[in-house]
Amino acid sequence: MLVQVNDKITDSQIRELLEYAVFFDTDQLEHVCNLYKLTNDNELYALEDEGEIIGVVGCRYHSNDLEILHLAVRPEDRLKGYGRGLLLEILDKKNPDILFAVTDEDGADFYRNVGFEVTSFTEGLENGRELFRSVYRAEEEAE
Repeated sequence: MLVQVNDKITDSQIRELLEYAVFFDTDQLEHVCNLYKLTNDNELYALEDEGEIIGVVGCRYHSNDLEILHLAVRPEDRLKGYGRGLLLEILDKKNPDILFAVTDEDGADFYRNVGFEVTSFTEGLENGRELFRSVYRAEEEAE
């Protein structure tokens, strides 16, 4: 079951999952926690299974498009379909026209494997860094 957890941002299970999403950068973790705690525009959801938090997904609307800001699944539960399940749950709950994320190469592989269209970009990034925009057009699936 997917439940909103903005008000539970200090919960150790939630923070641990967000640590994975920010690659254990403590400054970034505090920034992200404040992002979900102090603003109404950013929503954080947890996937619960038998009372355990399996993963989290953070998102923000841009018109009727939904941006995935953070997505993390417990290491022991990876490769079991929970990441895909989080995306399907958020699609069902929020019903956006487009679901998208900006990510690194590893994240791009995940999004590509679950049906997103992935394109790389370097424009505006420092040191020739490459990121990937992953897009899922939900309105096309509905037709």
